[in-house]
Amino acid sequence: MSDVLRVVLVDDEVPARARLRELITDCAPQIPATVVGEAGNGKEALELLASVSADVLLVDIRMPQMSGIEFARHAQLLEPPPAIIFVTAYDAYAIKAFELRALDYLLKPVRRARLLAALARARDMASPGREALRGLESAPRRHLSVPERGRISLVPVTDILYLKAELKYVTIHTAEREYLLEESLTHLEQEFAESFVRIHRNCLAAKSRIRGFEKAEMQEGEQGWVVLLEGCAEKLAVSRRQWPLVKGLVTD
Repeated sequence: MSDVLRVVLVDDEVPARARLRELITDCAPQIPATVVGEAGNGKEALELLASVSADVLLVDIRMPQMSGIEFARHAQLLEPPPAIIFVTAYDAYAIKAFELRALDYLLKPVRRARLLAALARARDMASPGREALRGLESAPRRHLSVPERGRISLVPVTDILYLKAELKYVTIHTAEREYLLEESLTHLEQEFAESFVRIHRNCLAAKSRIRGFEKAEMQEGEQGWVVLLEGCAEKLAVSRRQWPLVKGLVTD
């Protein structure tokens, strides 16, 4: 971490960012810090962080397009990952959740003394891990994130045709291309249970893309079923175990 903390502000409210910028200037005599960038939402922030190095991110929780929690899950893939301080107006129950996971936060309206303490902690703070962030919000992510050539690529969940586990990676298949994701297929199944169904032990298919099924010859000459997905030329095998569940997703 640099001698002068490089801070990026992520908040959809311009006055809130201006307030934080002023407070960081006020804190500079005790904790040298400078704002190196600002973003109005998580997508903008990830694009900014592809070209700007940051030690600390001050992140609002409630933002359009992508919550602060989801943004933090994507940002932790950066190398090196920045420390994250959440800015929130959440109630006491939600704040307790932050404390239990050892995540630092600032309550709105932010006070100078509290920001000073948070920046001091940030110098020694590691980026929050996946387990600390997972489960902080009930809604599933809107995007999956993939580190590529020094930046984070966001894949909209609505664009995904299917997810397939291969060795230690999960391959994301969209109509345009494939991405390698270092996450557990089981965790993805749990998080996106409303959108995806397990059709095989190593494959989740988007429910909204299923258009029908065909009989096909499987290994050793046995007959089985394959699923047909909109926008996908590949026909994916459905295991015997999953067939009773999967077949009910398509009605005549």
